[in-house]
Amino acid sequence: MFPIRDHNPSLRPAYVTYTLIALNIAVFLAMLPASSSDAALYDIYAKWALVPARVSSGEGSYTFISSMFMHAGFMHLLGNMLFLWIFGDNLEDEMGHGKFLGFYVFCGVIAGLAQYLTGTNSLVPMVGASGAIAGVMGGYLLLYPKAKIDILLILLIFFRVFQVPAWLMLGLWGVMQIFGGFSTVTEGGGTAYWAHLGGFIAGIVVVYPRFLALGGRRYWDRTFGHPAHPEAVYTFVKTSVPVVKRRK
Repeated sequence: MFPIRDHNPSLRPAYVTYTLIALNIAVFLAMLPASSSDAALYDIYAKWALVPARVSSGEGSYTFISSMFMHAGFMHLLGNMLFLWIFGDNLEDEMGHGKFLGFYVFCGVIAGLAQYLTGTNSLVPMVGASGAIAGVMGGYLLLYPKAKIDILLILLIFFRVFQVPAWLMLGLWGVMQIFGGFSTVTEGGGTAYWAHLGGFIAGIVVVYPRFLALGGRRYWDRTFGHPAHPEAVYTFVKTSVPVVKRRK
């Protein structure tokens, strides 16, 4: 299942969100030439990725930030940027550009710290924007729990788009991170589930004062958990591709 869009249009251009997406893509493209050489790629990861053992030795504290703009592959980058594009603009619209940027970086650092604390002597490098984006998702869940999310379901040759409320999609995602985190304790794994959880919780905590300022539960009662402004309405246009009937 892949979220493809929400029905929650932002009222102002999300300049910071677009810039963050551009920066992540630029860093990925800059790293591409090194992907053909294991030695060159190792040097980049050793210097810029978050390696817990290195941080524990007193070096590389800046990697809590630099690792947020690195990705291990095209699908890793695509997935993260899709989530940031869907959920980032609304948080930026609510917070303002400067505060949203600080919020994003803070959640990313907390996410890295959460993963670091699960294995302070680990030599496995951590890269990716998913911890920071998890913070955006946590804030979105608190403010717009019933915003409509369009999900693309792919099951073998079956493709279908359907709507779910944000609380269902993001809540299910959070539960998956919890199970994934505990599975890495016993089985190991390459996904930073604890970073996702750390960022997600940080996002909820940081946005909570804003939620209270809007009225808390009264805000939910007033908006019914939906965005406070009219939601976007999408319609599917009938394809012009002709249907070829099967011969009997």
